Amino acid sequence: MASTPYDGGASLFSGGGFMPSQATQTPESGFSKARTGQGILPLTVKQISEACDSCEDKFNFIVDGVDATNVKLLGILMNKNERVTDVTFTLDDGTGRINATRWVNETSDTNEMALVQSGMYVTIRGSLKGFQGKRQVVAFSVRPVVDFNEVTLHYLECLYVHLDNTRTKLSQLQVNAAVGTVTPVPNDLKGYQTPLTNQTSGKVGSEFEIQKMVLDILMEPACVAREQGYHVDEIARRLGLSREQTMKAIDYHNDLGHVYSTVDDSHYKSALN
Repeated sequence: MASTPYDGGASLFSGGGFMPSQATQTPESGFSKARTGQGILPLTVKQISEACDSCEDKFNFIVDGVDATNVKLLGILMNKNERVTDVTFTLDDGTGRINATRWVNETSDTNEMALVQSGMYVTIRGSLKGFQGKRQVVAFSVRPVVDFNEVTLHYLECLYVHLDNTRTKLSQLQVNAAVGTVTPVPNDLKGYQTPLTNQTSGKVGSEFEIQKMVLDILMEPACVAREQGYHVDEIARRLGLSREQTMKAIDYHNDLGHVYSTVDDSHYKSALN
C-alpha cells in the first residue's frame, strides 16, 4: 500500500491507510509497568513539536505543564527500515511526522515488528527523546490498529487530557482567599446558592469573584435539574451584575469547558457537576 501522507482529519476518518488485513491481527496487549511508571501521555505529533524543554532535565519535555517522558501516538507507519538491531520508521498522524526507533533485542520484538508494514495504522508507546535538536520516539510497543474506532478514541483522549491539564483549577483555597468561606443555603428555586459577600454592600467584586459566583449559580442543583439551565439575565439579576459582566464570566468558563450553552446562546449549565 502506498505510504503517502494524508491531509489531517479529512483522510484520517476516510479509511485511507487502514488495511483490511489489520482486522485479523492480534489485539493490543498490555505492556511492562516498569516502563510506564510515570504514566503514558496520549499526544499528537503537533503537541510534541510544540513541547517545552524540561528545566530539570534537558532531555525531557513538558506538554501542557506535564512531563512527557512516556507517550502514546497513533498514525500511519511510513518508511519502515529493518536492520539487525533495530527498526526505524516515520509516524504520520495528520498533525505532523515524527521519527521512531524500535530496538530488536528478542524474538518477540522481531515478531511484533513483522506484523506492521508501511501504510498501516499503528499505535506506538515509547519514550520521547531529543537528539541533535530533533525529537523522536524510542518505541517499546508498536501495535497494528485492529479497530478503526481506536483512531477516534485516541484523538478524544488527546483532547480530554489536554483540556484537563490546561483548565484553570478553582481550588477551595483560592476561593476562600478571594471571597471567604461560605456555606450554601436554600433558595426559592428549591436548590442551593452561595451567599454573596458583596451583595449587601452593592459593590461588584473582583473579576475572579464574579467568575466564581457565576459558576456557583450554574452548579446549583436547581440549575442542573433544568434541561435548559439558567438564562443569562436571571444570573445577572440574582448577582446584581450587568449582562455584560455576566457574559464575560460565562465566556471565560465556556472557553475552559466549565459550562456549556443549551437551548440557545443565552441559557447555560455547568459541566462540572
